[in-house]
Amino acid sequence: MSRKPKETGFEGTLAELEALVARMEAGSLPLDEALRSFERGVQLTRECQAALQAAQQRVQLLTQRGGSATLEDFAPAGTDADAATEP
Repeated sequence: MSRKPKETGFEGTLAELEALVARMEAGSLPLDEALRSFERGVQLTRECQAALQAAQQRVQLLTQRGGSATLEDFAPAGTDADAATEP
C-alpha cells in the first residue's frame, strides 16, 4: 500500500475507505498488512473529515444573509433543526 494518494474527491476517498474496511473485517490479512491498512484508513478518515468540514464552511458562507456576519449551522435534509433551536 505504498500508493501515492491522488485527488479522487470525497466520494473516491470514501469508497477506498469502505473497501479497506471490508478487507480488514474479513480477517484474512497478515498482521503487517493489517497495520498498514489501518494506517491508511486513519489517513483516509482524516481526509474525509477535512472535506466534510470544508463543505460545511462553504454552506455556512453561502447562507449568510444581507452581508451580515451571522452564520447558520448546516442541518442535513430530513432533520428538523428549526424545531430543535426554538424555545
